[in-house]
Amino acid sequence: MDGSPAPDVMIRLRGLSKTYADGTVAVQELDLDVARGELICLVGPSGCGKSTTLKMVNRLIEPTSGTIEIDGRDATRDDPVELRRRIGYVIQQVGLFPHQTIGANVATVPSLLGWDRRRTRKRAEELLHLVGLDPASYADRYPHQLSGGQQQRVGVARALAADPPVLLMDEPFGAVDPVVRGRLQDEFRALQQRLGKTVVLVTHDIDEAVRLGDRVAVLAEGGRLAQYDTPARVLGQPADDFVAEFVGAGRGLRRLAVTPINRDHLEPLDGVRGSELGGTLEVTASLEEALALMMTSDRPMVGVTDGPSFVGVLSPNGVHRALRESVAAESDTRTG
Repeated sequence: MDGSPAPDVMIRLRGLSKTYADGTVAVQELDLDVARGELICLVGPSGCGKSTTLKMVNRLIEPTSGTIEIDGRDATRDDPVELRRRIGYVIQQVGLFPHQTIGANVATVPSLLGWDRRRTRKRAEELLHLVGLDPASYADRYPHQLSGGQQQRVGVARALAADPPVLLMDEPFGAVDPVVRGRLQDEFRALQQRLGKTVVLVTHDIDEAVRLGDRVAVLAEGGRLAQYDTPARVLGQPADDFVAEFVGAGRGLRRLAVTPINRDHLEPLDGVRGSELGGTLEVTASLEEALALMMTSDRPMVGVTDGPSFVGVLSPNGVHRALRESVAAESDTRTG
C-alpha cells in the first residue's frame, strides 16, 4: 500500500500494536479502515483490546508500533491535546463535571478552543435540542438532577460540541437499563446518520454491535482481529470457530435484526381479516421488528406500508422465507 488513504477513508490503522512493559500484548498488528460517515463497532470478550484500540486512536494510550491516520493526517505526529479536541469521546460513565451545569458541561470543548461566550452558549443550546433535551429546562441543571439516560444524552452533546468529524464511544450505553438503552441506541443511530459522523463504538454486546454497526470488528484475546465485516456476514458466515462461538448459537435469530423486510415476501391484503393484523410497519423495518409486533399483539400477520401506501401483509411464513433467502444469499456471496 502507498500509505495515502482513499478519499472516503476517515480512519486508517496499519500494523497498530500495543505491548505493555510486562510483555502483555493488548493489540497486535491491527489493520482497519473506517469509511467517512461509517459507524463501526469493536466487539469481543473482556481483555481483547477493544478499549485500548479506541484510546490509541486519540492517543490516551500510545501505540507500541504501527500507524494511525485520521482524514489523511498522521495522528501520531499531532499534539495529543490538540488531537483530542478534534475528536469527540463518549464513555460509559459519561464523565460529566458534577459541579458544572449541563450547559457548561456541553460547552467544555468550545470554551477550551476559545470560542466567545455568545457563540458557545448558542452551540450548547443547539446540541441540547439535538439530543432531545430542552435547554430551557436542562441547561441550568446539574448532572445529579438528571437520569442516567439523560446524562448519556448530555455526554453525546458534549462530544459533538466542536463539530468533530470523528466520534469515539466506549461502552456508551452500558450503564443504563435495557429499555432506555434500546431507545438511546435507536436515537443515536438516527442522529449519526443525519449528521454523517464517523463513529467507532466499543461494546462487549454482540446484539448492540449488529444493531448499530455498518460493520463489526470482532477482536479475539490478545487484540487479534478475527473478522471485520457487515453484521449479516458476521452472523451468517463467521470467519472462524472463535467468531462462531462468540456470536453464539442464536446468531440465526440475531439475523432478524439486520434483515430488512422484502416486498417479495409480502402477501396481498385480499382475504386477510382485519382482526388478523397486529398492526403496521414501514417497509424499511427489520424482520425482528415485524416478528416482535406479531408476538406482542398476538396476531398472525402485520401490515406493511410505504409512506401512506399499503404494500402488503407479512406472515410468519414470509419471515421464515426472507431469513432463509438472506442466509443463502450471504453464502452465495462468499463462494461466488
